[in-house]
Amino acid sequence: MMIIHHQFLLIAALATILIAGVTGTTNSAAASRLSQISHQRISNTRYYVAQVPILLPITTSSSYTPSSTSILLHSIRGGGDSSSSSDNNDDEISQQQQGTDDAEDDEERRKRKEEYQKLLKYRTEQQLLYQLRSTYLSEILASRGVPNLPTLTSVQTPDNAKLPTKVDWDCALSTVDEPKSCLYSFDAEVNTKVISPINTQQYISLIALNRLRRTDPTKVEPMWHSQYSILNSWFSDSSEYSILQHVGLKGYIISSILLDGMNGMVLRTLLICSILSVLIVCMPLIEYAVQRIIVSAPFWNKWSTWGRIARAGFPLKLLIGQLVWKGVASAFCKVENEVREYIVDMECDILEESVPVTVGVGSEEYLEENGGDYDADEYDDDTAMVDDGDDYYDDDEYDY
Repeated sequence: MMIIHHQFLLIAALATILIAGVTGTTNSAAASRLSQISHQRISNTRYYVAQVPILLPITTSSSYTPSSTSILLHSIRGGGDSSSSSDNNDDEISQQQQGTDDAEDDEERRKRKEEYQKLLKYRTEQQLLYQLRSTYLSEILASRGVPNLPTLTSVQTPDNAKLPTKVDWDCALSTVDEPKSCLYSFDAEVNTKVISPINTQQYISLIALNRLRRTDPTKVEPMWHSQYSILNSWFSDSSEYSILQHVGLKGYIISSILLDGMNGMVLRTLLICSILSVLIVCMPLIEYAVQRIIVSAPFWNKWSTWGRIARAGFPLKLLIGQLVWKGVASAFCKVENEVREYIVDMECDILEESVPVTVGVGSEEYLEENGGDYDADEYDDDTAMVDDGDDYYDDDEYDY
């Protein structure tokens, strides 16, 4: 009701102003009343009179001066500059808002960059720890005899040292007449083949070299002061200087499949299968023996001994199972080593028979110069004797 009352008073004041404008007179009472109503209306109802369009009469008289009422109304409506000032305020507000948004975007980008840097640092540290753990694990496994693992010693290169180079080989025969030295055992056995880098006299017994590369490959190349890549040159299938190309099918099965196949897993698998096959074949005998032992009187006379284990808790049984498993694994490793040694001896014999002699006695040049075949049996140290250093003969065969 108060709002309707104020609106009625406002309309009455406006009508008074219009009448005063037509008559050209100024009514101070009406102007003061309008000012009172306008201030009361603005404070109580928040209704802006400036939003109500008021049409004042246009007079053509030059002596017309705006009345106090019109000035009041003009001030109430905000005047002619209110719209432009409000536009400027809006522009300032929008600029401030845009500046605030840009600052928030910059802050968000900075936070994302910091998070990315933290994530990158974490991943780098984890990668370094992974490499360190891998190196430590390789060193431990290599120290326990696991073959073909990279270690710090195998991958490092001394300062101002050249990398080992691939090299061809020369094979010679050590005889009584022409003995050969050996880097591994000082003197090579008679009628055995020795091998060395081409055009050098640094010989080593072929059997000793092959046995050394099977037992401890890290000691092969230091025999020549790590100048030559012996393993990659002489015992690699991809090398043009490989001596394994002369071993034939039997040597390929022994060397490449049994010994080198899957880092020894082929030999281990075949050995396990062989043991299981023997157990399956002998299972009736084993079952009969176990039954006789179980029902025997001596076994039950020991009840006071093994009964405690049978009634023991699970941790003790687990410990006993671990001890039994370690014993079985140790016995299996011993059997595997024995079988491996036997196969390595077979490989050495095959290399001794198949690798051709390239220099000295028994080589092609030697045979061409002497015009005949060379028989190594006539230089057997068990039957040959030296007479004046010129001739070999046997006392029983050449007794005059």
